[in-house]
Amino acid sequence: MFKQQIIGFLFFTLFFLAIDTYVWQGIKTITPQWSAKAKNVLKWSYWGYGCAVFVFFVLIRFQFVMLPPAATKLISAVVFAIVIAKIFWVFFLLIDDLIRLFRWIYQYFFTDIASAPDQPSGINRLKFLQYTGLGIGAAFIGTAIWGIFKGAHNYTVHRKTIKIAGLPKAFQGLKIVQLSDIHSGSFWDREAVARGIKLVNEQKADMVFFTGDLVNDRSDEIVPWMDLFGQITAPLGVFSTLGNHDYGDYVAWPTPQAKEKNLADLISHHKTMGWDILMDEHRVIEKDGEKLCIVGIQNWSAKANFPKYGDLKKALYNAPQDSVKLLLSHDPSHWRKQVVGKQTDIAATFAGHTHGMQFGIDSKFYRWSPVKYVYKEWLDLYTENDQHLYVNRGFGYLGYPGRMGIYPEITVITLA
Repeated sequence: MFKQQIIGFLFFTLFFLAIDTYVWQGIKTITPQWSAKAKNVLKWSYWGYGCAVFVFFVLIRFQFVMLPPAATKLISAVVFAIVIAKIFWVFFLLIDDLIRLFRWIYQYFFTDIASAPDQPSGINRLKFLQYTGLGIGAAFIGTAIWGIFKGAHNYTVHRKTIKIAGLPKAFQGLKIVQLSDIHSGSFWDREAVARGIKLVNEQKADMVFFTGDLVNDRSDEIVPWMDLFGQITAPLGVFSTLGNHDYGDYVAWPTPQAKEKNLADLISHHKTMGWDILMDEHRVIEKDGEKLCIVGIQNWSAKANFPKYGDLKKALYNAPQDSVKLLLSHDPSHWRKQVVGKQTDIAATFAGHTHGMQFGIDSKFYRWSPVKYVYKEWLDLYTENDQHLYVNRGFGYLGYPGRMGIYPEITVITLA
């Protein structure tokens, strides 16, 4: 294991060193008129920062130094933003270099310019590409930092009305609040999270759905936040299910029993907060003599990288045949694979998982995120043959501790 860690560490070190070196070559081409002193300051600042980042991650990765998790996350996020900005610039520099290469090849074979073969470097860089790449990279850094300190907790209420065929009159106008992907192990601002929970309660829901990923990996991540999330209540109940991160699959546990205990503890935490966790189960809600069936399954994904723990047939066993059914299922790919057009008595499915990748464009007129190339249904409401799927944007964040363009969501759905 240690050998693999060393190999992986060396690979990433060389990768980032290559990026830094390439970016430095680009920097040097835009500072020819600078004084020798200014160039020196820039060189020492640039490579000094790179060395400091390297030392920081060596100390953290191999646990020579332990910092508070919040500090580590924020430092890592800023470094991540700068690395992505560099990659943006590298992309433009590569385009520039390819153009220069083709121009040189053309001059070499198709012109009589004697100096062309000997001085390919004499073909100047395209200033437009250089400065465009630099500008986009710089803008990304600013946006990424804003996304941490403002976007991460910019809780947004999205309201939808869903028409349910055959919905009993007793449940028409029912208000459901959906949350998903809390990822409590990533939180770094308790006051902001408390504001989000207050906003949830202000919606005065009849019922609350939570569709998985309460933690990143370990059940104890939610413990410091249970007092806050335990404040979420609704007259007809708070129902929850599990997401792919809740099983501890991404941690090297010392024994299988330790992993099993982690999951058992997490299920217990749901119950302690007053949440009715549905482990391939259903609940029948009765009102004025009419019934509504709430179904919840464990994580089930049509994507090979994610687990298939859920069992929809088990969850539906002995469920009332004539009742409208609402399904909680973490991964939206489950809907197309097992629900829509197949399990037609499930009127609406509630999912999360994608986070909208925490990055993209999310407007009334246009929505885009890189995650759309992986998931056909990745954000908001989808309807097919009177069956509906709502994909929540997520309440928390994972990896990058912020959000750019696609903000944390509190969904308010009214049934009609």
